[in-house]
Amino acid sequence: MPQPRPWRAAVDDALYGPDGFYRQPAGPARHFRTSAHASTGLAVAVLVLLRAVDDALGRPARLDLVDVGAGRGELLDTVRRLAEPALAARTALLAVEAATRPPGLAADIGWSHRLPARVSGLVLANEWLDVVPVDVAQRAREGVRLVLVDPATGVESLGGEPEPQDAAWLQRWWPLDDQPVGSRAEVGRPRDAAWASVVARLDRGLAVASDYAHRLDQRASGAFGAGTLAGYRDGRRVQPIPDGSCDVTAHVALDACAAVGARAGATATVLTSQRAALLALGLDPRAPDPALARCDPVGYRDRLARASEAAELVDPGGLGGFGWLVHAVGIPLPAALTS
Repeated sequence: MPQPRPWRAAVDDALYGPDGFYRQPAGPARHFRTSAHASTGLAVAVLVLLRAVDDALGRPARLDLVDVGAGRGELLDTVRRLAEPALAARTALLAVEAATRPPGLAADIGWSHRLPARVSGLVLANEWLDVVPVDVAQRAREGVRLVLVDPATGVESLGGEPEPQDAAWLQRWWPLDDQPVGSRAEVGRPRDAAWASVVARLDRGLAVASDYAHRLDQRASGAFGAGTLAGYRDGRRVQPIPDGSCDVTAHVALDACAAVGARAGATATVLTSQRAALLALGLDPRAPDPALARCDPVGYRDRLARASEAAELVDPGGLGGFGWLVHAVGIPLPAALTS
């Protein structure tokens, strides 16, 4: 019988083990809808960022575009199709993903299970950090304790104290000492380390993380006192059981990631919402003038479809409520994101 384990170890096996959720052929798109799947709008915004990086680097002979947690390469494939030929010819596309390379993916999109050693260009992490496994801690009467889980059933129990580094992270970023007994937190230190490893590889360029996120003031106030651990399967939210049958995710403390990114080499930082970022980068959710339908019905229909897709990406109650963390290394931040 499986023994109770800390959540981080159980989720790591469930998602990334030999038969893990993210190694299954169907890919994440079967189970949930991300910004990359919703429309071409995210790819359009990525192209705006890519052009800004290209200009800041002096239009080099090679420009890197790396997608970490790339699913089945959908976002890179869309960017590839939309990019102007001159830019596409100089852009090296790389998907970083635990799964094997999907059949039919364009040959000019590279595929790797590991981050490249060095990057000069743009690194994307769209809904990646939320599936970097983390431990769960709970305020008990005797103090803060790790939560253990039975991987087969999802039944939980309390274990020992968190490791000193995790306890320090909780004290700084998600304090539980003054919260009611039973309050929970996800220990985001592994996400910090994962993000720092991305930024540290960037010679010059931008690193962008977009994800479900929360802020220190929200966490400290008890707004997320029950934690944010969740499971998804076949488009529905389910009990998060780490048996490989569902995605297991938790919101990201992007403010903590921002702090470690600065220490890892970022020279400028913006922390904002997806709505604010995409609107600043030119995404337009406004419906076209109905008068256009009379003189150009096809054009009206196309613009209406694009506006509808953009509206989904910037909806503050949905994808638009995601956090966006943008680090620049050795170049200015795009002016659109700082105005």
